[in-house]
Amino acid sequence: MVKKLPIGVLVSGGGSNLQSLIDHIDQGTLNAEIRIVLSNNPDAFALERCRKHGIPTAVVDHREFSSRERFDGRMVEILNAAGVELVVMAGFMRILSPEFFQAFPMRIMNIHPALLPAFPGTHVQRKAVDYGVKFSGCTVHFADEGVDSGPIVIQAVVPVYEDDDAEILAARILKEEHRIYPQAIQYYAEGRIRIEGRKVHIRQPLPEAVAKETGSASPPVPVPPRSSD
Repeated sequence: MVKKLPIGVLVSGGGSNLQSLIDHIDQGTLNAEIRIVLSNNPDAFALERCRKHGIPTAVVDHREFSSRERFDGRMVEILNAAGVELVVMAGFMRILSPEFFQAFPMRIMNIHPALLPAFPGTHVQRKAVDYGVKFSGCTVHFADEGVDSGPIVIQAVVPVYEDDDAEILAARILKEEHRIYPQAIQYYAEGRIRIEGRKVHIRQPLPEAVAKETGSASPPVPVPPRSSD
């Protein structure tokens, strides 16, 4: 039996990306186990999603801590106690401290509703509409101490139409978030991700893995080299 990747999910709100991860795990398309879901908000609907699926949760209310470092330190304790290997941010509305990143170096993923490096930060769908871009999208990246500045794993593109407002665009982007976030985590679970500086390399699956997925023993067709023209 292939070992499942133990993940911890950080949430603050509704948890639609959390639900997408749960669904993909249930469908067998994400080889992971959610060991713990942490929320700084005791009223987050994401916690109700966990209760319905029997997923362990913990509430760490940031208002009860004298500093961001103490708050993050408590989260690190809980994540480590749960045996988490990858931390997944799914609508977590708190800025993490350097100590948290040091505890999980390049082992924290985030999903951002824009095509980074464009429009980091918050309210990015409104910014995209106001700026008049023709395309937007979402980005899965490894989180670092900057603001949405870590190495990019996957991006998905959606069109922006003239009559779009922020809410309509956000809904279109959210569908892509639910598709690519589980895919990025699955790449990590398969050990296919290698980080070199700012670049994330995703290696092709081994022939036996392809055969298992397709039911064929034939190796994958090699990709021809790119022309120098």
